[in-house]
Amino acid sequence: MIFESHCAGCHRVGPVLCRTCRFALAAPVGLPRESDVVAAVPFAGRARDVLLGFKYGNRRQLAHHFAGLLVNRLLAEGVHPADVDVVTWAPTSRRRRHQRGFDQAEVVARRVAGQLGLPCRRLLERDGASRPQTGLARIERLHGPVFRAHPGVRGLRVLVIDDVVTTGSTLRSADAALRHAGASGVQRAAIATT
Repeated sequence: MIFESHCAGCHRVGPVLCRTCRFALAAPVGLPRESDVVAAVPFAGRARDVLLGFKYGNRRQLAHHFAGLLVNRLLAEGVHPADVDVVTWAPTSRRRRHQRGFDQAEVVARRVAGQLGLPCRRLLERDGASRPQTGLARIERLHGPVFRAHPGVRGLRVLVIDDVVTTGSTLRSADAALRHAGASGVQRAAIATT
């Protein structure tokens, strides 16, 4: 039996991300900029298709591409490795992690940390009662999930990563938990933003 690989963006037979789709991701058009979140690509068009393939199609190989895009964007926005002590992520729910087999934000955060030469640690725990944000109406997403930060965060400058920013509530909740635990600074980042 021969297995064929398909591009996550255009579904043509070939590598996990074909040359055309790589170029489409590398030159995003109309990227919205929120003052407190650095995002690599807009959650639209080809980028949306690739990100959904990553999240729901178990295409973990794409983490390398997304991490590279996010690192480039962070550097372009003036966020340098010397400004950060540790990289972490906003964890998905246990149920989602079990369904997908991995936490997409964790996979990208670990790649980003590696590319920046920084440590990556799990600093946040998601409250088990928090509902997943996926599938909720925009108004229902405004309050975000509840996180608890590990006590070892005191005095650290943290880069926290999520996959998609819609309202920003997940990253705001993660930021609040980290600061409450004593983080001296938090930079929020995401693969994509709506």
